[in-house]
Parts: sequence; C-alpha cells; structure tokens
Amino acid sequence: MNNPYRTLSSRIAYQNPWTRVREDRFRRADGTDGLYGVVERPDFAVVVPWQDGCVTLVEQYRYPVGERVWEFPMGMWEQAPGTDPAVLAVAELREETGLIAAGMTHCGTIFQGPGYCNQRGHIFLATDLTQGEHQREVTEQDMICRTVKLADFEAMIRDGTVREAMTISAFGVLRVKGLI
Repeated sequence: MNNPYRTLSSRIAYQNPWTRVREDRFRRADGTDGLYGVVERPDFAVVVPWQDGCVTLVEQYRYPVGERVWEFPMGMWEQAPGTDPAVLAVAELREETGLIAAGMTHCGTIFQGPGYCNQRGHIFLATDLTQGEHQREVTEQDMICRTVKLADFEAMIRDGTVREAMTISAFGVLRVKGLI
C-alpha cells in the first residue's frame, strides 16, 4: 500500500548518542493534518543461544523500568549504525555471554514498536556453542548469564519472570518456525 501521508515538515526534537526523536507534521489522504513523534534508533540483533535443549539468557537492571530483566542477548551499535546484523549478533553474543557460535542463522526481523519507533530487530539462532570469556561494557557490569532448559524458559514466560517483548517475540518466531 502506498504511503497515505504527505510529510509537510520534519524537525529533530531531541537527540543523544542512542536515540533521536523526530517530530513530523503531515497531511493525511483526506486532507486533515497531523503530528507524529518518531523515535529513531539503529537496528539491533537479538540472539537465541540454543544447545542441548537449553537457551541462554542474561539478566540486567533496566533503568527505564527500574527492574532487573531476563532477556536473550541483544544490542545495537549506536557508534556504528548500519552494521551488518550478523556481525552485530556475533559480537553481542560474545560480549554479553562469552559464547562463541559455530552456527549463526538469521531467522527473521521484527519491529521494536512500529507505532512510535523505526527500530528493527534481527533474530538470530546461535548453535554449536563454546564458552569463552564475556567482554561486557561498563553498562553491563551487573549482568548475570544463565542457561536454562527450554521447559523452564517457557515456565519463566508463563509465570511472568520473562517479560521482555523482544525476547518473547524472538522465541515465538523460532518456535513457530520449528527451529527450537
């Protein structure tokens, strides 16, 4: 479907090294005007480490929600937007968990929040894993890494222990594709 909006003006309302907020004034097909705030962020990779019927998760404190959160390894490179998602996936997996994957398969793409944000997530299945040393950033110093059986991970989703949307989405994509 063609874009039903015609952008009339656009300005950057806020910017930092990780996020930019753009404010667009637009006209709809029926002639009425509107305003959109768009959060712009680089694409990210979410990696599902899978071996011997288990997945590996990380837990860290997430400042915006004020809680520790269990999730799959994931991240973006704000200093290098446009990095090949496969390169990003390999690096994020190693950085956060120390795991090195002999197999890294791109399994799909998801939107972070298409009603307000342009960010895309690239889902990767990491297999044939060997353990090395993690290479965490200073912002990840409180990170915990844990490998759990698939049934335990599913129970963590059911009981609300895992609530992070990209983790649940990535798991859903891999599950419906029969990859785990």
